[in-house]
Amino acid sequence: MHLLKQFIKKYFSSFAYFYRYLGYRLFIVIGLSILIGILDGFGLTMFLPLLQMADGSSTATGEGLGDLKFIVDGINALGIELNIKTALLILFIFFSLKGITTYFALVYKVKVNQHFISTLRIKLTNLFTRFSFKAFVTSDIGRIQNSFTGEIARVTNSYSNYSNCIQQLILTLVYLGFVFTVDWRFALLVCVGGLITNTFYSSIYKNTKKQSSELTKNNSGYQGLIIQYIANFKYLKATGFLNTYARKLKSSIKAIESNNKRIGILNARVAASREPMLIGVVCIVILVQIFVIEGNLTSVMISLLFFYRALTALMAFQGSYNSFLGMSGSLVNIALFETELKQGLEKDGYHNVQSFDQGIQVRHVDFGYETPDGILKDINLTVNKNQSIAFAGESGSGKTTLVNLISGLLPPSKGDITVDDVPLNRLKIESYQSRIGYIAQEPVIFNDTIFNNVTFWAEPNAENKRKFEKATQQASIYDFIKEFELQENTLLGNNGINLSGGQKQRISIARELYKDIDILILDEATSALDSETEKEIQANIDALKGKYTILIIAHRLSTIKNVDKIYLMDKGKIIGQGSFEQLTESSERFKRMVELQEI
Repeated sequence: MHLLKQFIKKYFSSFAYFYRYLGYRLFIVIGLSILIGILDGFGLTMFLPLLQMADGSSTATGEGLGDLKFIVDGINALGIELNIKTALLILFIFFSLKGITTYFALVYKVKVNQHFISTLRIKLTNLFTRFSFKAFVTSDIGRIQNSFTGEIARVTNSYSNYSNCIQQLILTLVYLGFVFTVDWRFALLVCVGGLITNTFYSSIYKNTKKQSSELTKNNSGYQGLIIQYIANFKYLKATGFLNTYARKLKSSIKAIESNNKRIGILNARVAASREPMLIGVVCIVILVQIFVIEGNLTSVMISLLFFYRALTALMAFQGSYNSFLGMSGSLVNIALFETELKQGLEKDGYHNVQSFDQGIQVRHVDFGYETPDGILKDINLTVNKNQSIAFAGESGSGKTTLVNLISGLLPPSKGDITVDDVPLNRLKIESYQSRIGYIAQEPVIFNDTIFNNVTFWAEPNAENKRKFEKATQQASIYDFIKEFELQENTLLGNNGINLSGGQKQRISIARELYKDIDILILDEATSALDSETEKEIQANIDALKGKYTILIIAHRLSTIKNVDKIYLMDKGKIIGQGSFEQLTESSERFKRMVELQEI
């Protein structure tokens, strides 16, 4: 069994991939295809008795049907006289059954297609939800977005084409089976014709697969450029770089256009050559059968029906297969993306955090991406419950990285971090992070209502509305919301375009307070605001002191004058600690920073 699985993975990797998501459903699709082919074959078999009766016979015999004679013999054994009327009736019954089966097969195929895409999307969403932040920051964001959007759509199309391939290949084999049953020599000619056409298409398949891989790569690059194009639009516009960047974007668009054109041309070659080749092979086979093999014309006619059906299915298979190869690059990319997500899964503990009761201890912690101490070196500190802590230092000193470690976003390369005496790596990280509020320099605002932004799409019942009002009052934005006509149901627009910087920050603060947190992290939360707005936000934050454990990454030292303790950092090390006054007296570096900012 193990060897069989390895064989399938090696030579039928696409089938193995789809089977992982669809399981038994794939075999039901195959079974329905076989049933359609058999019903069609039995229906076609009834044309021979009709041909015999068209020559003047009152009843039909199985002569010329080869081993398919059992069908006519079976009908006669049932006491049914096979005349024109009964032959037509049986013909109609077989094709009616085929039509019913085809309907159910198509409906089932739609359901399987939708099941596949939803299962794939849900699985990737689940994996990405558990993707570690450390793996995320080193990933290609354009590729991630392209995989979740364009690539999934292309993979869905690839499955659709792949299932068509299976169906057409099965029909080809079923019809060939009927041909072999009628006349094995004629069947051999069919196989030769199929091999000849497949040789013609092999080079097209190879080129299509190559173009598909290039298309996937170019699509990912384009998505990355688009993300930056939109995110940096203001800068590009203000500096006159917009057209320069646009040329780079247009070059990527042209590359994608070129890939799609080439794939389209290759598909056109398959579609245009299909029928001429089909008719050509049919003509050659008939000539060989009659003039070389000197076969029976009646058997030739019935075999020809099956043969034509087989070649039609084969040509359809080749067309679907080439279309599948056109999407194969996306299939490979999604499979690799799924593997990368699995490799980057966050390690989770088993201890569930209900609340933050004592403190956080950081002991001899190092961190780095390429080397264990590349960013932080031998960090030691303690954060007590409801204490306000600030991290100060020049850009690149490691402030944000240290807070990312404390919040569980990054694992230490060396050393230990404990929360209420429980090692961080033993915590169920989501339960710990649910106790944390995070306010960044650029507030996170969703394109939705104020209520949904603050409550994170909570049910608007009485209890949640009460919590909403309390959180907005604590963030000093309650009165502002009441000024809107729609109040909390007011739409904020893309990235809060309808709000000022201070209002955005208050929305962010209200959101974190709404979710009942213990720890509040402010990552240079006021550095992008004007002085007056900064003072207002700072007053809101000061009002929260003693109620929450507050960690502040400081750029403006004026915002941390009232914290309980400041850790001064430089080049990944803590070089001083104490209150604002203590550090001003004990650290020349901190004193210079205070003087430069004229505090």
